[in-house]
Amino acid sequence: MKVQKQISVKNFKPAEGFIGRYQKLIKEVVIPYQYKVLCDEAEGAEKSHVIQNFINAGKALRGEDVGDGFYGMVFQDSDAAKWLEAVAYALVLYPDKELEAIADQVIDYIEAAQDTDGYLNTYYTIQHKERRWINLLEGHELYCAGHMMEAAAAYYEATGKNKLLNVMLKNAECIYKHFVTEGHEGYPGHPEVELALLRMYRASGNKLCLELAQHFLDVRGVDPHFFEKEAEKKSWVIWNNDPQNGEYQQSQCPVKEMDEATGHSVRAVYLYTAMADLAGEKDDKKLLEACRRLWKSITEKRMYVTGGIGSTVIGEAFTEDYDLPNDTAYAETCASIGLMFFASQMLCSNLDGNYADVMERSFYNTVLAGMQLDGKRFFYVNPLEVIPGIAGEAQTHKHDLPQRPTWYACACCPPNVARTVTSIGRYAYGVSDETAFCHLYAAGDVEFGNGMVLSCTTDYPYDFTIHYNVAKGGKKLAVRIPAWSETVSIKRGNNEVHPEIKKGYAYFEEVKDGEQITLILDGEPKFVYASPKIPDIQGGIAIQRGPLVYCFEGADNDGDILSLEVNTNNAIEVEGFDPKLLSGVTRLKVKAFRKEIPSGLYTTKKLKETACTAYAIPYYAWGNRGENEMRVWMTRH
Repeated sequence: MKVQKQISVKNFKPAEGFIGRYQKLIKEVVIPYQYKVLCDEAEGAEKSHVIQNFINAGKALRGEDVGDGFYGMVFQDSDAAKWLEAVAYALVLYPDKELEAIADQVIDYIEAAQDTDGYLNTYYTIQHKERRWINLLEGHELYCAGHMMEAAAAYYEATGKNKLLNVMLKNAECIYKHFVTEGHEGYPGHPEVELALLRMYRASGNKLCLELAQHFLDVRGVDPHFFEKEAEKKSWVIWNNDPQNGEYQQSQCPVKEMDEATGHSVRAVYLYTAMADLAGEKDDKKLLEACRRLWKSITEKRMYVTGGIGSTVIGEAFTEDYDLPNDTAYAETCASIGLMFFASQMLCSNLDGNYADVMERSFYNTVLAGMQLDGKRFFYVNPLEVIPGIAGEAQTHKHDLPQRPTWYACACCPPNVARTVTSIGRYAYGVSDETAFCHLYAAGDVEFGNGMVLSCTTDYPYDFTIHYNVAKGGKKLAVRIPAWSETVSIKRGNNEVHPEIKKGYAYFEEVKDGEQITLILDGEPKFVYASPKIPDIQGGIAIQRGPLVYCFEGADNDGDILSLEVNTNNAIEVEGFDPKLLSGVTRLKVKAFRKEIPSGLYTTKKLKETACTAYAIPYYAWGNRGENEMRVWMTRH
């Protein structure tokens, strides 16, 4: 049974500040830029053809010449869906009739691309109509449907317009008919539609969506050889996925029996999100217990300090416990976004600050690092060490780039960042009939939907004082106290108070109109030491201040960080906030030693050391000053 739920995206209005600045950047720069990309009008970016694919699919259904046909990945439709979802949230934050008209036009194209039976997918409609539903392993039909369902639910919630919602309800009926009514075997090779159907259910009230989501979760992995049998029946492949690799596509066993995070990390956390959501919706304790096991597997044994997950490029996947290499890390941006989704749904059934702590870690580090500060370049992969000349060059490091590209042929991450940043309010705040919940510290005005209204004022994550001013009270308030904050001062008005703190949340009984509650968290930067079980960072240290993991970049350290060793016997110093540096950051500095560079690869002589000062910047801001060295984990002196 769910103890709370996310607030509506309509119920959070950002204030000026860190979150507000990012949301404004998405609205003013990222969304227009990405629309140009989708229309193949962005100079220097990979061709997308997404909008034209929908136009051409409509032509195909009308029997017209489809011109240049279909272009792109089999899942190309999903880029438009995530863009539309980001637009929906942006329209709530910053109403814009012109942008809304553009989105409405895109929705018209999508509606025209839907077949009479409700089927919707441009790849198959344009060039492979005879191959529908026969390659679930690779075909991504259900994946694309899922993202479009999320867009439909978001656009309806944001604007009240139901055209896309009705399109996707018709599509859900088409899917239901094939897999439930007609009894065709199967489930998606790439989970996504499951979590989307649950969102559609809440947006529309249509129980068919709930039933279909449960169906896909119930049948998944019951026959772990399903994809092998499917492969035997067809003579064509898309990219030759291995149908025997059940762990990769999350089909190795029924979902309630899963106990270890394996395989493709994005597929994994999208699936786990749906599992957690359905467990709360149906009060399914066995399903929720599986989610808890999977959560522990990720966060206690397979997660980077930056909140990145998926340590190998081979399959974009989890590997083994404690295998967390830095320079070959994959840590896909989408995977950390999916981890946020999973954390948020776990919070709905079990109010434990651990879930919000990880959600925050992923957001402020890997998710934000996925986008350049100007909003025009994006990382798919998020390594914790980059050395130009090796990163992006060596065969083993081709995927770890030293600079963000403008776009990708497989462009799942850029629009995923846009939709996540613009909807952060629903992850930051939650609600039940009796209580308002503050999970993240997002400055702005919040209406909880249960009568509670408050405003949050803060310069977080660079200042650690958070004020909650209650406009309309009468309810309980639960505010997260992060595990990283070793000290905390809590005030109610001008008086320091000591409320009950349970599982990382401070609980306040009935708060009244006009009250102010203030948190003062621990802003001291800390050295982070890794478990000795992680072989790649033995003897290393990282630095964290609040939710921000820091890194050392050549641009701040005479171009060379490889010869630096950090002296942990001295305290970390905090420089003043610099609004001109990297769009506004606080640098940290530490005492260090710089080793001499020998003439050859090796020497029997001890290397000379020179005392120096080393500087660190927030990890999310790296790679914005040209190619240079970067490291999160430094050698400890």
